[in-house]
Amino acid sequence: MIDLGCGPGFPITEVLVAEGLSVFGVDAAPSFVAAFRRNLPNIPVACEAAQDSRFFDRTFDAVLAWGLIFLLSPEDQRRLIQRIGGILVSGGRLLFTSPPEPIVWNDAMTGMESRSLGAAEYRSQLSAVGLAVASEYDDEGQNHYYDVLKGAHSGMPGDGERATSE
Repeated sequence: MIDLGCGPGFPITEVLVAEGLSVFGVDAAPSFVAAFRRNLPNIPVACEAAQDSRFFDRTFDAVLAWGLIFLLSPEDQRRLIQRIGGILVSGGRLLFTSPPEPIVWNDAMTGMESRSLGAAEYRSQLSAVGLAVASEYDDEGQNHYYDVLKGAHSGMPGDGERATSE
């Protein structure tokens, strides 16, 4: 799986690795990538923007984008969704967070302007690349999650390919 916007690797990537998953990280912040390398020295990580990443030139069973997508411009959000559609294997999962309503705000963690395209627009963008929202839910911190599945026979690039464990 790949953790987009992995930050320093704690707590999310650490938990995924502890569960025995083969995880790759991507983060645009050099300081976070340096911390990630210190915290999880055996886990591959790239310092690059998720929307421009080569994603290690492979496909994945799962993509995690917790607290990332809404930090991107609307154009970059759409481009990233298209790219995710291409790197997920058939039956693969995407989990990302963004409010269900179209809204603009300043992110509490980064101070950056954040923008949710809204659930209807996310569903439309996902559908265009063979992905479908399986469920949505909120956690106790009021983060809204989209649990997304790539169709078994979507005809999208990456179908039938599996990421191998390293």
